Amino acid sequence: MRPDLDLGPQFRKVDLSTLSSHPPIVGSPTAPSVWAGLWPNEAATQAFAEQLSAALQKWPGGRDARIELRGNLGAGKTTLVRHLLRAAGVTGRIKSPTYAVVEPHQAGSGDRAWPIWHFDFYRFNDPHEWEDAGFRDIFAGPGLKLMEWPDKVAGQLPPPDWVIALDAIDEDQRRVQINAATERGQHWLQTWAQTHPESGHAG
Repeated sequence: MRPDLDLGPQFRKVDLSTLSSHPPIVGSPTAPSVWAGLWPNEAATQAFAEQLSAALQKWPGGRDARIELRGNLGAGKTTLVRHLLRAAGVTGRIKSPTYAVVEPHQAGSGDRAWPIWHFDFYRFNDPHEWEDAGFRDIFAGPGLKLMEWPDKVAGQLPPPDWVIALDAIDEDQRRVQINAATERGQHWLQTWAQTHPESGHAG
């Protein structure tokens, strides 16, 4: 008969109930996964853009955020981007990147300079254009990336921090929904939901 081995305390039964206070590695189930709101008019869109601009400049890594804007033609994606660029401090004419695919912008100056890239992939047809145009280098570099029609380049884009989906109810009203697709985006969404409960809900 072989004597019983004492394998030490590391092999003894562990009461897993004592670990219930620790959040799971992938994130807390109580963290918001969606924020939804209603904009009754363009003034509400502008107010949202101003609040988001201020938040991105305050959140860690927010100036380098990747935000996809989704919605049908006329949903208000470009309008939201224009208000966001103005709120961030972009001056001068703001052109739509529909034909150029991307328009670079510079917000602020000096130490507060903030590069912002506005993409519109609606007319994007050739995946090889992604490499030829240097888009991979842009996404690897600093700056806020705002992307309209991201489905046109599926498989090329890195995961977005936020996906802002717009739905036109009528000529004035817009329904908005925000989803987070990265860990930092989830943290931002949780902060946003805590500070903007009056305009939407998280769940």
